[in-house]
Amino acid sequence: MSFLARNARWIAGGFLLCFFSSFGQTFFIALSSADIRRELDLSNGGFGLVYMAATLASAATLPLFGRLLDAWSTRAMAASVIAILAGACLLMAAAGNLVLLVLAIYLLRLFGQGMMSQTAYTATGRWFSANRGRATSLVTLGFMGGEALFPLLFLAGAEILGWRGNWIAAAALLAGLAPPLIAGLAARERDPSAKPAAAGGRAPAPDRTRGEVLRDWRFHVVCFGVLAPPFVVTTLFFHQNYLTELRGWPNGLIAAAFPLLSATSVVFVLVCGWLIDRFTAVRILPFFLLPLIFACLAAANVEDAWAVPVFMVLVGASNGLNGTLVGALWPELYGTRHLGAIRSVVWAAIVLGSAVGPGLTGVLIDQGVSYPAQINAMALYGLVYLTVFAFVAPRLTPRAVPAQALAEPPLLQPGSGEPLSPGKG
Repeated sequence: MSFLARNARWIAGGFLLCFFSSFGQTFFIALSSADIRRELDLSNGGFGLVYMAATLASAATLPLFGRLLDAWSTRAMAASVIAILAGACLLMAAAGNLVLLVLAIYLLRLFGQGMMSQTAYTATGRWFSANRGRATSLVTLGFMGGEALFPLLFLAGAEILGWRGNWIAAAALLAGLAPPLIAGLAARERDPSAKPAAAGGRAPAPDRTRGEVLRDWRFHVVCFGVLAPPFVVTTLFFHQNYLTELRGWPNGLIAAAFPLLSATSVVFVLVCGWLIDRFTAVRILPFFLLPLIFACLAAANVEDAWAVPVFMVLVGASNGLNGTLVGALWPELYGTRHLGAIRSVVWAAIVLGSAVGPGLTGVLIDQGVSYPAQINAMALYGLVYLTVFAFVAPRLTPRAVPAQALAEPPLLQPGSGEPLSPGKG
């Protein structure tokens, strides 16, 4: 609490960026999927392909915008992204054909899931050093807050405004509320107040350029594993209506369980933040896929309605671990100077995974491939990569060094070899 009190403005700014990114996240867009498919006469596979195409386009262009994170202030970046995201919500409300639908989803994914999240994570990675895990965990709670609140508001608003009216309301909320709140909180940049050595005696990672990172084989291995949660969770939430129909569950059962997911996510976000500051993100990397594996097994093999709360708790644990870990891992490995450019590549890969999942599984569903069998295959993917991480993580572990080795050397008295005394030089 004392840490939060001292850093409230920066934590709150990052929290709100994550919170308002909800309008570009799959769970929110999927709430309109049944209405969109009905009005535009799309099958599960057809809408999945539209979603995949738009999201792939956003992943391809995200690295171009990611460079701006290293050049613009957090305040300027946040204001620009919020304005474009509000426009994307209005475009979604007006989407009456495939062209407008693809463009709307492209902008929602690029500036909601992509740039809004990256602005929050990049700023937090730079603002904090010794307590980066704790800070990232608190900022990540914004995602959970959005997941808990917005599905319920959407269901309530649909009765009054309809699904298009809900998107207009989202645009009004973004344009009217988000800019003054976030701009005020992010008006002043924060310099890390502690040396990296204070965080468990870890050596600070050397600052790597994006080109150097892309030539590092370890980066690609880790990226493919980090893709698992967005691929799996996006797919399951995107096709939640189909799974509900397949199991014969009551309509709205999954949407009503989102607060349970969010509550579990909060717990695991905070636990993961503490673990990162205590042990480093690299050392907990081999374990973060475990809840996701069990979530897949529950969704694929349990037909009773009690599978929904179990699934939501496990996905919440996975989201909590993954959200904090992905935010803290890259500055720990590659420094902070080029963090925006590096994170844009990582996030493009994550967006790619979230795009391929709904499209691929939608086509397979249309082809008659069992959806539960597909979910079991996702569990197997997680299990394989859990094993891979167990072997790769030791090669990534930051080398511990004595704290005094990281201290600046004393200034020398010219010609004497003796340190300068206070007040001299």
